[in-house]
Amino acid sequence: MEDTPTRSSRVWTVPNLLSMGRLAGVPVFLWLVLGPEADGWALALLMLSGVTDWLDGYLARRLNQTSQLGQILDPVADRLYILAVVVGLAMREIIPWWVAVILPLRDLLLWGLVPLLRTRGYSALPVHFLGKAATFNLLYAFPLLLLGDGEGVVATLAKVFGWAFAWWGIGLYWWAGVLYAYQVYKLLRTTERWQPHPADGRHSDVRGDVSRDVSGEVGGDA
Repeated sequence: MEDTPTRSSRVWTVPNLLSMGRLAGVPVFLWLVLGPEADGWALALLMLSGVTDWLDGYLARRLNQTSQLGQILDPVADRLYILAVVVGLAMREIIPWWVAVILPLRDLLLWGLVPLLRTRGYSALPVHFLGKAATFNLLYAFPLLLLGDGEGVVATLAKVFGWAFAWWGIGLYWWAGVLYAYQVYKLLRTTERWQPHPADGRHSDVRGDVSRDVSGEVGGDA
C-alpha cells in the first residue's frame, strides 16, 4: 500500500500553483518595465500579484491546503517582487539607487540571523505587525511611483502619494528589522543551545511554532 503524502508535504495544491504563477511573473514584470516600458501592463501584473498573494493564503486556510512548500514559496515570491520592482524603478531612474539597495540589505541582515536562531532550535520568529505595515506601504508606494513617471495631474499626484508611502514603508521596514534583530539577541541570551533528544532515535525537527522565515512578514497571511 502506497504512503499518502501528509498535508504539510503536498506540492500540487491550488495555493502552491498560485504562488508558482506569481514567481513566474517576476521576470515578466522586469521585461515589461525595462524592455518595452509597458507601464500599464506592468501595473496590471503587480495588481494581479497582489490579488493572488491574498488569494493563496485564503485558499490554503479555506481548503485546508497548507504545506511546507507554500510556507517557502509565498514569502520568496513577495521578496522577489519587491526586489524586481526596486531594481526596475532604479534602472528607469524613477527612484534613486540607494532605495534599491537599502531594502534588500535589511532582508540580507535578517537572513543572516537564521543560523543563530537554529542554534536555539527555532527556524523563525513570529511575524510582527510593523513588518506587515511596512509591506503594506511599500506595495502601494512602488506602483504609484511607476504611475507617476509621466506628465499631468494624475502622474504628479501619484508621485506625491507614492513617495509618502515609500518613506513610511522604508522607515517601518527597517524599524521592524531592528526589532527582529533585538528579538534574536534576547533569545540568544535567555535560551540555552538546543540539543535534540528524540525519543525514537531519529532526528527531530526544530521546536516552536515555525513561521515562514525570520523576515517573512510580507504578503497575504505572512
